[in-house]
Amino acid sequence: MKFSRRLVVPLLALSLAGCAMTASPVTGFIYMDVKGPADVTGNGASTKVGRATCKSYLGICGTGDASIETAAKAAGITKIHHVDFESYSVLGFYATFTTVVYGE
Repeated sequence: MKFSRRLVVPLLALSLAGCAMTASPVTGFIYMDVKGPADVTGNGASTKVGRATCKSYLGICGTGDASIETAAKAAGITKIHHVDFESYSVLGFYATFTTVVYGE
């Protein structure tokens, strides 16, 4: 009985702790580095690339602007061709979500 309590209590505490997770089609508890498509418009060529990132620390504090509008403005894009995302997390302590906009 003592052994099971020693094992269950820490596992329960770990499962209830906040984690810095980002939006992604897959998750990795220990490590995650995922890239994928978000949207396609097909407008023009993709000669410019703009990025916008938000970050999370310990799942407690999140900051940043990862909007498509911000990413497009960063590269001076007026016609969006397509949008991708990049999601990164390490042990739930630090996570980023980046919107990548391609266009002209």
